[in-house]
Amino acid sequence: MTIDRASPNRTDSAMPKAVSITVFFPCCNEEDNIERTVKKAIIVLDRLEADYEIIIVNDGSSDNTASVAQRLAAENNAVKVVHHAKNLGYGAALRSGFDAATKNLIFYTDGDGQFDFEEMPPILPLIEKCDIVSCYRLKRAEGIVRRINAWCWTKLVCLLFGLKLRDIDCAFKLYKAEIFQNIRLSSTGALIDAEILARAAAKGYRIAQAPVHHFPRIAGRQTGANMNVILRAFKELFKLYRIIKSEK
Repeated sequence: MTIDRASPNRTDSAMPKAVSITVFFPCCNEEDNIERTVKKAIIVLDRLEADYEIIIVNDGSSDNTASVAQRLAAENNAVKVVHHAKNLGYGAALRSGFDAATKNLIFYTDGDGQFDFEEMPPILPLIEKCDIVSCYRLKRAEGIVRRINAWCWTKLVCLLFGLKLRDIDCAFKLYKAEIFQNIRLSSTGALIDAEILARAAAKGYRIAQAPVHHFPRIAGRQTGANMNVILRAFKELFKLYRIIKSEK
């Protein structure tokens, strides 16, 4: 595993040519955010002249996210929608995005708009020397409790799986699509990022890092801090550790 770092303010001069990329947005109840987020991605991807598709994964939203997503798909042939009839969890939403992807590279970020899609192109050159670019937030736009919990989670995951990463759950990641043909995922909840990185590292895939900015929510309500979700993630983490250790 190799660790590289890049500035979030790099220019696009080193951009690889003819980028084939799937961009997907997992979302639940993001009716006020998803349109702005998708349209920003379209602007950036068109500027890159990329061969791209955008997938909105609607994880059982109870608001108008589904109808907004369907309208966006009707307006642009590059936009597709995957619907979950009920909320299946963050891991299930990511797995649906990976399963639906058809391009050579896969990038995902959340549909809440807390990251700037303009920071995606500068990480593309890194993928030529690695298999995953796992970004880290320069400054989390969240409360102190969430920041402490995230720091402890990252340290624990890195300790168990021998990783040297700064932000396991940062929702700004780029992958070579071939990875998902060679690793088997089981997580449907908050463990998903840790599982992908741990399984990929165990198979010798190279992981690079790059910093990105993180911004406060403009609209909607943050999810993922539910205590039951957190406890389930810890329980599944140690189960995953035993499984991966037994496979070596």
